[in-house]
Amino acid sequence: MKKESRQARLFTMDNPKSVVSEAFRTLRTNIQFADIDKNKKVLVFTSPRQREGKSTVSCNLAYLVAESGKKILSVDCDMRKPRVHKIFGFSNLSGLTNILIGENELEDVVHSHPTQKNLHILTSGPIPPNPAELLGSNRMKNFIDSIRDKYEMIIIDSPPIGLVTDSAILSTIADGTILVLEAGETEIEIAIHAVEQLRKVNANILGTVLNRIPTSGNKYYGYAYYQYEQYYGDDELPKKRKSGKRKDK
Repeated sequence: MKKESRQARLFTMDNPKSVVSEAFRTLRTNIQFADIDKNKKVLVFTSPRQREGKSTVSCNLAYLVAESGKKILSVDCDMRKPRVHKIFGFSNLSGLTNILIGENELEDVVHSHPTQKNLHILTSGPIPPNPAELLGSNRMKNFIDSIRDKYEMIIIDSPPIGLVTDSAILSTIADGTILVLEAGETEIEIAIHAVEQLRKVNANILGTVLNRIPTSGNKYYGYAYYQYEQYYGDDELPKKRKSGKRKDK
């Protein structure tokens, strides 16, 4: 399948018994047990490049965490190419941008998921000319601080760290950052550069998620679980493969 034709999906709602949904449950569990003595309430999801699935991962995780009974806010902070509203099926005419410029309050623009009452969605809103300045402003920090007590977890979808600085900025006000990599596509050197960018701002890197691992066939069933469990919670990157793409046997 060509990248251009990929459609972000809410797998965990459409097919809750699938292998993919089960892998997301494993991710949810690992997050809940990661550094259990410290409450990881605000999480930022980013990726080295675009089209590696960070929005799909963050939205599916938000849905599953809400399913477990926790009150969740999914925030689209990708003000350059927002995707969250498309995945959840909401309008993006107003959202976070309107809050940051003082036009609206959260209650005015937040959406409630139609079937998952614990899940609220804040879309990006109109695309501003200065995303980095907005996300790095005191208003953004104050906004996150003001909603910490309203939600049990806040999941932030942010732009690729390898392309713009927005994710690095957001990582400084979050409790943890998760890097999404695409199996067989993300080059090791680019992934390492992404980690270095996060470490420069002292981001708390919780781990990486290896996305888009093939799940058809028994040999991949176990492989998918291995990847999620092996890499999550470990800031060491996977070992470099001999070739850029995994070969199917």
